[in-house]
Amino acid sequence: MMGVSRRQNVQSRVGIAIAIGVILGCVFALCFPNGFISISNPAPILNRRFAKSIAQVGSTLCESSERLNMLKSEFVAVSEENSELKKKVRELTEKFRLAEQRKDQAEKQVLVLGDQKKAGPFGTVKGLRTNPSVVPDESVNPRLAKVLEKVAVNKEIIVALANSNVKEMLEVWFTNIKRVGIPNYLVVALDEEIARYCEANNVPVYKRDPDKGIDSVARTGGNHAVSGLKFHILREFLQLGYSVLLSDVDVVYLQNPFNHLYRDSDVESMTDGHNNNTAYGFNDVFDEPKMGWARYAHTMRMWVYNSGFFYIRPTIPSIELLDRVAGRLSKQPNSWDQAVFNEELFFPSHPGYDGLHASRRTMDFYLFMNSKVLFKTVRKDDNLSKLKPVIVHVNYHPDKLPHMLAVVEFYVNGKQDALKSFPDGSE
Repeated sequence: MMGVSRRQNVQSRVGIAIAIGVILGCVFALCFPNGFISISNPAPILNRRFAKSIAQVGSTLCESSERLNMLKSEFVAVSEENSELKKKVRELTEKFRLAEQRKDQAEKQVLVLGDQKKAGPFGTVKGLRTNPSVVPDESVNPRLAKVLEKVAVNKEIIVALANSNVKEMLEVWFTNIKRVGIPNYLVVALDEEIARYCEANNVPVYKRDPDKGIDSVARTGGNHAVSGLKFHILREFLQLGYSVLLSDVDVVYLQNPFNHLYRDSDVESMTDGHNNNTAYGFNDVFDEPKMGWARYAHTMRMWVYNSGFFYIRPTIPSIELLDRVAGRLSKQPNSWDQAVFNEELFFPSHPGYDGLHASRRTMDFYLFMNSKVLFKTVRKDDNLSKLKPVIVHVNYHPDKLPHMLAVVEFYVNGKQDALKSFPDGSE
């Protein structure tokens, strides 16, 4: 009985202790809702955490900015490298094109020459003079191709450039061409007035497409300025496969020039020379007495070709000649086109310069006559004055129209004193 009584006492005490603990817990919960240790201001802790987060984000942004700048620098470097590569590609492409051009020219020369041959006996060997014609490319100028197909004869044509400043001379020019009976001629009109004038007079005419670089000179330029344009304009004629007899408008036609051409060279030109030496070349000895035994130096001399009347075949060297002259004139606007024409045609290759490998022939200066030959020599010689030239080019005299009309009177109308009132040169 005593054991049972002790267990009951222990259980009651435990129950009382639990009850007291629960009551105390409730009391403390009501009196100290925030606990025994209260944090009056939690902001510093939060600020420290936020600052830490901001620092981490800032660090990330800084790293991203540096990475972005690095990428930009790499992009600029790659772009510059790409630009250099493009430039090299263009240069290589141009070199390849020139190499292909030379290869094509060489292949055509092989076709002309045939298989390699041994040299023949002494005095029988002759080098290649006549370069092969280029393959016609009508895509260069389909409109001009159609015009030339109608006007040209045997792929040959006389071409003159003209603007309104030379209308009176142009009339003398085409009137005598018609009188002689030359069908294959064409005027490249450099302004609308000349185009309409030619159409009204039933003269074959071609008006070029607009070109700012050419049109300003074409409309208002003088004789020399307009003359320089022909090297640019003629290129398309050659690319289309036509041989061109380029003529200034101060030329009087007395016979058909196509009956007097050799056609064995790239360029066949009239000369500014007035006798055999000046026209065809001579050995000019330079004397320098101070040199003693070696005082005499031999030089080769000839007067220049006239760039106002020449026959040019559609070959690679011919087109290269036009390109060279047109290129220099565009960079050296004060240069005289005739001087540049002759320099490119005759100067040999030397260090720093590759000469043009074009064949050339000088026309008979009595048949293709300049006005110096006529007024200084021919008109005063009874025998020479009886010869009838193919053309007379009034290139040595600035008052061109009166001289042209006098030439017509003398050779066409038979007026024997038509030339007598003029001086040898210009006054």
